Amino acid sequence: MGADKTADFVSDMRDFNVTPHVAQNTTNRLSAIDGRTIRHCGYELSQQKRKRVEEPFGWGKTIGGLARPMLRGVKKLDFKFTLTMAAYDLIKLPRLIGVTA
Repeated sequence: MGADKTADFVSDMRDFNVTPHVAQNTTNRLSAIDGRTIRHCGYELSQQKRKRVEEPFGWGKTIGGLARPMLRGVKKLDFKFTLTMAAYDLIKLPRLIGVTA
């Protein structure tokens, strides 16, 4: 389960017998994720997949103009989001099918 990395969330997940897959705080602060979670190979794989899931949203915010859209209405914003994600897919498509430029 991935979500906030607060100590409360992590302890709640452990109470439910669910392994919390959140990013470990590697700075000088105390992390809610300890060695019990990061020792498994699935944790590293989960973090790699998490990054892959977040990439299109980051691209949409910085390049696609979704950070501060100047639109009113759910339909218009939905269209802009769909168009931005379609553009992201088209940009990544050559790499996915192995075409080199």
